[in-house]
Amino acid sequence: MKTYKAYCLDLDGTVYRGTEPIVETVHFIERLQINGIEPFYVTNNASQTPDQVMEKLKGFGINPKRSHIMTSAMAAAKFIALHYPHAAVSMIGERGLRDALLENGLDVVTSSNEVFVMGIDRDISYAKLAQACLDVRNGAVFISTNSDRAFPNERGLMPGNGAFTALVQASTGVDPIYIGKPQGHMLNMIQLEHNFSKEEMVMIGDNYDTDILAGIEFGIDTVHVNTGVTPTDEVRLKKIPPTILLENLLEWV
Repeated sequence: MKTYKAYCLDLDGTVYRGTEPIVETVHFIERLQINGIEPFYVTNNASQTPDQVMEKLKGFGINPKRSHIMTSAMAAAKFIALHYPHAAVSMIGERGLRDALLENGLDVVTSSNEVFVMGIDRDISYAKLAQACLDVRNGAVFISTNSDRAFPNERGLMPGNGAFTALVQASTGVDPIYIGKPQGHMLNMIQLEHNFSKEEMVMIGDNYDTDILAGIEFGIDTVHVNTGVTPTDEVRLKKIPPTILLENLLEWV
């Protein structure tokens, strides 16, 4: 199997399941680090800061580099800083998104007709949604961290950022720019910041419709692991298959 310089790992379902580590992946990461390769961690979760992601990974015995953590909030902030560097930015979201915007030197305001960005907000309200719709109708570029319509927790499937984004989209008639997987923006940011060629990169994940499609869209190799959302038997039926199918990452010799 090919050796890469940038191993881009999805988190939930690939590195861990909720509060439990996936042991085979932890060993795979250790093996990469022993060989001088720091993997990247790529997640659609926009609520957490990179420091919070680091702490969770450390709890599983993984020692990540902060610069190698790419949340959809970080990617959204980097996307805005790259394409709209002097824009005032209004937002719906939690600390992970606000901190990412500020870290990238962006001006966060309560209302803007320049850029509006939406991330998961578990204190969502009619007033917040109404202001978002007003900003988008007034011409703000409409950006959303990810299109996930639902996410799992201990109670079941909860409404995700994509569901609230769809509400603003339906009300305004304006389509958002989605940043998270299955779009390739996060992988593009990793490539730009670390000067990789696409041939040097691989996307590894358990969810065909987000992780694998993100890699395919971006034009890099992909590895599906049978440790989470999409079973291998289902992946085999897809029109565009992953580059490699594995039961788990300990099979990567």
